[in-house]
This record gives sequence, C-alpha cells and structure tokens, in this order.
Amino acid sequence: MNTKYIWLLVILLSFTACNEIEDVLADNNITTTELPELTAGTADFSNYVSLGASFTAGYTDGAVFIAGQENSFPNILSKHFANAGGGAFTQPLMNDNTGGLLAGGMPVAAYRLIFNGSGPQRLNEFFAGLGAPAPPITTDAANNLGSSFNNVGVPGAKSFHLTFPGYGSLNPYFGRMASSPTATMLGDAASQNPTFFTLSEIGGNDVLAYATSGGIGMDQTGNFDPTSYGFNDITDPTVFGQVFTGIVDQLTANGAQGVIANVPYITNLPYFTTVPNNALEIDATTAGQLTGFFQAVAGIFTQVLIAQMVPPAQAQALASQYAIPFSEGKNRWIIDVPVTPTNPLGFRQMTEDELLLLPIDQGALAQGYGSVALSNEVLQVLGILQAGGTPTPQQGALVIGAVNGIDDVDALDSDELAAIKNATDAYNMVIESVAASKGLALVDFKGILEQASTTGIVSNGFTLNADLVTGGLVSLDGIHLTARGYGALANEMMKVIDATYGSNFEASGNLANIGDYPTNYSPTLQ
Repeated sequence: MNTKYIWLLVILLSFTACNEIEDVLADNNITTTELPELTAGTADFSNYVSLGASFTAGYTDGAVFIAGQENSFPNILSKHFANAGGGAFTQPLMNDNTGGLLAGGMPVAAYRLIFNGSGPQRLNEFFAGLGAPAPPITTDAANNLGSSFNNVGVPGAKSFHLTFPGYGSLNPYFGRMASSPTATMLGDAASQNPTFFTLSEIGGNDVLAYATSGGIGMDQTGNFDPTSYGFNDITDPTVFGQVFTGIVDQLTANGAQGVIANVPYITNLPYFTTVPNNALEIDATTAGQLTGFFQAVAGIFTQVLIAQMVPPAQAQALASQYAIPFSEGKNRWIIDVPVTPTNPLGFRQMTEDELLLLPIDQGALAQGYGSVALSNEVLQVLGILQAGGTPTPQQGALVIGAVNGIDDVDALDSDELAAIKNATDAYNMVIESVAASKGLALVDFKGILEQASTTGIVSNGFTLNADLVTGGLVSLDGIHLTARGYGALANEMMKVIDATYGSNFEASGNLANIGDYPTNYSPTLQ
C-alpha cells in the first residue's frame, strides 16, 4: 500500500512540474518546436567509403594512432550516417597509441607529439624526461592486414599516387592495407562499390612538401610526367586535373554520390604562421650597431664592384640595397635568396608577407641567425673602418661573410608563396568544375581555414582558430587537425550534404557535438 501511494505522489509531482514549466514558457511567450526526424534525402549512405590522404586517415599530432583514427572525420561521419541508413565503417587501425610505425622491425615514422605544458614534444622524449621508457611501437607495416577498409586514407599521398599501381611499396601506410602488391588506392576504394564517398584533401600534398621544405623543391608546372618529380616538387595543374577527373569518374561510375573538398591555402596553417618574421626585437644601441654593420657591408661591396670595373655610380646604387636600416623594437629577419644580377650577394630583409617555418631553431635566432654572426675577427675589421682605415679584400670578405641570413629551408619567400598559391588556385578550379559537372557536394575547406586563421569559426559554442596549441582546430604538428577540428570538418560536410541531397542532419539536430572531441590527447593514452 505504501508503495502504491508513493508512485501516485511521483505521478502527481510530475504533472505539477510539467504544468509549471508550461506556465513559465507561456508567460515568456516561448514556444517549443519539436525537431524533425532525420532523413537521408536522396543520399544513400548504406556503403560509405572515404578516399584521401592524412586528414582522411585521422592523422593528428604528427602521427597516426588508434585514438586519432577513431576520431577521424570519416569515422565521425559514419556514426551520423548510421542514423540515416548507413552501414558498417571499417578502418585500418594501428596497434597502439604511440604514433610510431615500423617496417620490417625498423622505425619509419616517429612517435606522436604531446603537449608537455610548455610546447609540443615527441612522446618518447617526454618519457625520457621522466626517466621512464616510452611505450613500444607495435605496428609493423610489413604485416599486411589482409582486408579492404572503408577508410582508404593514406598519409603523404599526392593526387597521382592514388592511381599509382604498387604504391604500397612506396608508402608503408598503404602497404599495410593494400589489397595486393600492385593495388592502387583508387582501385581499392572503387572495388568496394560505394554508394556514397568522400574525397578530401586531394591536392594538398601536391604543394605541402614543397612548402614544408621551405620551397627547396621545384615547381613542375609545365612538366606532365609525374614520374620525374622529386618528393618536394609542386604537381603540374594539368596532371592534377587529369588525375582528379579520372578519380571522380571512377568513383561515380556506378552512380555513387559524394562530397569532395577543395584545397586550402596551406600557408594559413600554424606551421607557417606561428614564428613571426618580425621577431628580431632589439634596443636602440643594437639597432644602431646593426645599421652600422650593414652600411659597412654596402661600402665594402661598393669598393669590390669598382675593383671589378663597375662604374662608381652604378656600383654604389647596386650595393646600396645592403645598407639595411634597423630601429629600436621589432625588425624583420634577414633571409638568403638566390643570387641574381640584381642581388649579387643573395640576401635581403624579409617582406611583410613572407613566412618562417615552425621547426626553425629559436635558439639560433637568438644567437644571430637571421641577422649577423659576429666574431672577434669581424669586430676587428669593423674597428678599422670606424677608425677611417681601409680593410684588405680578405678582411672585407670577412665582414660580408658575417651576414647570417635565414636558410631557404626555414622560410618561404614571396616567389615560393606565389608558386604555392598559383598551384592551389589551379587545383581548386578543377575541383569546383568537377563537383558541379557531377552534381557532387563541395565543402569549402579553403574558406573554413581562411576563417579560422582570421576571425575563428564557431561550432557548438566553441570558437576554433588556427593558433598552435591553443586554437583548438589544428593539432600539435601545426598542419593536421585535432579531433575537435575533425568534428567541425565533419559538420561542414554534413551541411553541404544537406544542401545537395536534401538530408537534414543540421535541422534535425544530428550534427556532431564537437565538445565531445578532445583538442589534446593524454601522454598516457591507452
């Protein structure tokens, strides 16, 4: 009897609470709207296959590891697709969370990065600092997984690699999941007969290695033979266009629908924006000394040119570019550039738009890298000049040689930046044209990254930007996304799927809650 009355009391209280809530809503003119039921529209998610490179693989913090793969944007999408008729989604998961990779027992990929409280650090280095051994690397690419996977995301793959037979022999990430020794990435994806696909970041790696190497590769525009390209080269846009069109033709041959992503300006990523190019901060005394040093360089080089029978006025005009002024406060670094008739010494001060790369040695910058490497011998020559003396040619060469410009591998100059942008723009023209001709959804990854690098993007109440460590969007390697960033990218893909195929992931409240995804992983992640 007591139990019966308790339940009656609970029911009465429930009705009372509901009535009170309804009264409050009515008093404040608040109406409630029931969200519509999720529908796939005309899209068929029953067999979803993703094809791409490192973003598709879930690469984050400089590595591939289980937790990152489980938070890859294709895996996030597959969970939401499952609510709209989607089927199973498989991935070639690593064996551990170390991020390393072996090939025949030998390391071929480094441990993942972690945040150690002050900055990114490799996991093994973090454990070494604790006096403890790092977790072992247990994934060996020599052990082929013997199966096809819905996620055919391969870090490092350039556009033409997707159709290259036997690419698994060149790339261990594909080698461990390739269906055969002569398989292609595209073939393994298309053979699964997808009903829906994502094709992402194709074209990104076609300029990325050039950018991360400081532009030491070649811009291969005009060279239509990709077998002749070096690792750090930029892919010719015509080659890209032919390959990309062929990839989409094969993926859609059986009527598959899908989403493709354009290529962002990768130089908006923190790998290229974290180290400022005007961080040579000096006091007034040092500024005067540097100004005097470069005036000495200009004067010495003027005499060198005159000795080479260059007319004095012409010699002075040519050498004057090296009389670089410095001021108290922030100044731009000196960089090495190719020697040309108009810049015979091959150095100059950086311009506002030029970039330094994240791995640059900060300690070296503090010791004169990017400005002047002074020695006692150089100081003696400067003393001779200050006293009104004339140094010998050998002494003059010591002064000119003390200019310590930043090497090409640590910077991107204006010509290199133009090559990257021109190629990216050309790739995107192809991507947008193909998407339109095939009726495919197109996600504007370029626009997303541009917004993240300026105002930031807002999702689920979180504002994500492209700052290293603190921005939330880009992982510790400065290039790839965090799990939260991949969640945001998955949401943008679902939005364009809604717009193209009539689904309603956004309207029905079925987007990813990016707060469920981390920005940094624990160093003890198991």
